[in-house]
Amino acid sequence: MLPKANRYCGSEKLTKSKPGFSEFPASTPRFNRLGSHSDLKPNQLLSPLLVAMPTSFRRELEGFIMNQLDQKNKLSLAQVWSRKDLLRNEIVAGLTSFFAISYIIIVNPLILKDAGIPSDLSVFATIFSSVIGCFIMGFYANAPVVLTPGMGVNAFFTYTIVVGMGLSWQTAIAISIIASGIYAVIAHTRLSTVLATEIPNSLKSGITAGIGMFLVEIGLQKAGLIVAGKSSLIELGHLTAPGPLLALFGLVLTLVLYIRNVNGGFLIGIIATSVIGVLLKIKDSDSVTVSLLRLVDYPKIMFKGDFSQLISVPFILATFSMTMILVFESMGLLQGILPDNRKFKKSFRASSISTFISGFLGTSPTVAAAESASGIESGGRTGVMAITAGVMFTLSLFFVPLLSYVPQAAIAPVIIITGAIMMEAIGNIDMHDFAAWFPAFLIIVLIPLTNSISTGLAFGFVCYPILRVASGDGRNLHPAMYVLGGLFLADLVLSAIL
Repeated sequence: MLPKANRYCGSEKLTKSKPGFSEFPASTPRFNRLGSHSDLKPNQLLSPLLVAMPTSFRRELEGFIMNQLDQKNKLSLAQVWSRKDLLRNEIVAGLTSFFAISYIIIVNPLILKDAGIPSDLSVFATIFSSVIGCFIMGFYANAPVVLTPGMGVNAFFTYTIVVGMGLSWQTAIAISIIASGIYAVIAHTRLSTVLATEIPNSLKSGITAGIGMFLVEIGLQKAGLIVAGKSSLIELGHLTAPGPLLALFGLVLTLVLYIRNVNGGFLIGIIATSVIGVLLKIKDSDSVTVSLLRLVDYPKIMFKGDFSQLISVPFILATFSMTMILVFESMGLLQGILPDNRKFKKSFRASSISTFISGFLGTSPTVAAAESASGIESGGRTGVMAITAGVMFTLSLFFVPLLSYVPQAAIAPVIIITGAIMMEAIGNIDMHDFAAWFPAFLIIVLIPLTNSISTGLAFGFVCYPILRVASGDGRNLHPAMYVLGGLFLADLVLSAIL
């Protein structure tokens, strides 16, 4: 078991792992069913029948199960390759996560098109950056995390920097490169350890639940089950339309497979729903038509960063805001989805390297995909899952036209269920401590409502030290939390100015 450190952050007790790694409450029930040994409670592992057995027997059985789960998380790539059963599970997990995030191949170029980057070229940048990111994460960090251009970051890249500030996409690329470089420096120094270990447990749980809520919102939108409302923010979609009906079918099917613990149930649900969609001629309207012949023109958007405005105020402000987004969105995502927190440090570094490289490839920065959680739910525990996803991204170069046959309605159920599972983290927040749970509440509701992970984090981190001081616990709060609160406050102010 991990050694306990009698240290407090406000009134929240922390359990400390090995130096340099993130901390989580000893009783935190993570969203994955096969988490690390410190993630699950006995009543989550044992049936009521086993709980009724003698205490000594139950403890021995619990210890055995915990040890088996821990061993899964510790497996090296070589060990996975040598065992066909484990390799099969990891490959299925990789396929599941790839199909869950495959929409990025189509969506990212469409968003970057609004920034002026040709979509039939940026699709190659999206694929290549994803391949490199997945391979770095798999081989270096041995973590089950898929790296792709982030949805929130690409929106900031396009609609804030280019459309809002009037800068060129080449300048936006330069901003991405510098912000990613700062992110890489943080990831490879003790700053990453400080940031990871000093975040209170309530905020960590809020980040996980907030990302889960965000995924649920994305999934419902992709399914057509919710739409923008005329007299409210959102309203129920048209349930008689083919898309929502197909999504509802996929949701029920995938839920049944999940409840029945069917191996690869998410992937089966995606394929089955897609086949029915093809037979019923249900297809998404937005698609990217790509020919491999255009690959020869791809270098036109590579290494195109324009640093001519490096010392201008808009450039500096945009760089600061993007740095905040990259560092804390990546940290929040990784801490929210990793089944083994001992892999956080290398995963964080791998993400920073991939992010830095993506700018030179001609796309917005890569981040850890929250949809990686769907692969983890399918049994992914090692880098083989990420490597498999990377291979699939490579193959997608030749099968991009076929991806258009996988409708959003087929992907939506997996995203919805994964988000719902992640929201279990709400149960870890101490609702009797208002100063602890209200900042987490802000994170949970503002991430989906503002459609921005960084905005939700900002409000939560600004509010936390204020309430701790107001409750008289300010002296027990680590100085890093005051610094983070100040930085996030500056981020909010600068974002408003921009």
